[in-house]
Amino acid sequence: MDSIPKDALTGALRRDSVKKNVAAIHVSGKLTLLQRKLSNVLLLNAYDTLTSRHSHRIDARTLCLMIGYNSNDTDTLKAALRGLAETVAEWNMLDEKGRDEWGVSSLLAFAKLKDGVCEYAYSPALAEKLHDPKVFALINLNIQRQFTGGHALALYENCFRFINTGSTGWWPLEVFRRLMGVEGSEYYLSYKHLNAKIIKPAVTEVNRVSDILIEPETRKQGRAVNDIRFRIKRNPQLAILDLDDGEGLRKGTVYARLVELGLSDRLARQWLSEHGEDFIAEKLSLVEAQDGVRSPVKYLAAAIQQDFKAEEKGRGGGTLSARAERLRAVKASVDRRSPTQRDADRQLFLSRLSDPVARADFERHGWMSPLNAEAVISFWDDLDPEFAG
Repeated sequence: MDSIPKDALTGALRRDSVKKNVAAIHVSGKLTLLQRKLSNVLLLNAYDTLTSRHSHRIDARTLCLMIGYNSNDTDTLKAALRGLAETVAEWNMLDEKGRDEWGVSSLLAFAKLKDGVCEYAYSPALAEKLHDPKVFALINLNIQRQFTGGHALALYENCFRFINTGSTGWWPLEVFRRLMGVEGSEYYLSYKHLNAKIIKPAVTEVNRVSDILIEPETRKQGRAVNDIRFRIKRNPQLAILDLDDGEGLRKGTVYARLVELGLSDRLARQWLSEHGEDFIAEKLSLVEAQDGVRSPVKYLAAAIQQDFKAEEKGRGGGTLSARAERLRAVKASVDRRSPTQRDADRQLFLSRLSDPVARADFERHGWMSPLNAEAVISFWDDLDPEFAG
């Protein structure tokens, strides 16, 4: 998982000299780390059809995998979505004729969870602005997942958009505090506290985990610090492969298989850019070899995330996933059991699962659970003397 919509969701800041065609969308800096990651993935998922569809859908479990939120705690996910719906996005930009345009909208018009699917929408006006390539920028989703601090991710987002200019330009401290989500705190009115608790830790984390290196500079009026800017350069140790215009990747057979499976154009190119065609092709073959997978995209996301191993020679001489073949043996063992035994087997296996994500996947898919395949095989190997796995 690779690129993601960035400055569109974090805010663009005024500089000493701003090109007229640079758009600015300001979003409250008070988003939590989870909300900030969530907003980026939702926009990435919807980007290709932002202006042509009224709403967008993504498998909730896939969504959690993409933001690194491996939890079955739907209350937390609901709270994060609620926070996005309550967050105000404000834009102030020039149109193609040079006229000022100001607007405001909630970041999400609505969001709902039903049958394991997250459906959501943007207001038409905001969708139009977010789809503008001058507003929409791509960052590396894999990098985003490394952040542990909300202030660090917010700083990264607001600096990344200026990577080509080498500097953010001067930001008044009150603007910087707002972007970091601490504008209402008297404690952070002191630059000493702001620097010690927000700036230094955030800069350290950005430089440690991201593809850019930043260095803060301050400007004083008298003895007081009034403005701050960040010098920016690419981190040669963590440089990322920029997505091409899509033409090269779209010509490949692996891209076609991803789209046929149900991925959007942008997500397909994103995964191919990060992992390469050979790796994705291997995981696709594993997905295609499974029987009874209800959500192939979710299974593929798990296969990529956990590096499921795919093809080995099956007993019939054909090329089959070893895991798929062993799960067929599980099904044969289950079929030999009485209904009472089957229920007892399920309860016994569930009692051994402490991870709520693993439990939820087993409850949904039963013995064909993709996230519990190895545990299922081991369980039946111990339980059934006739198991031929």
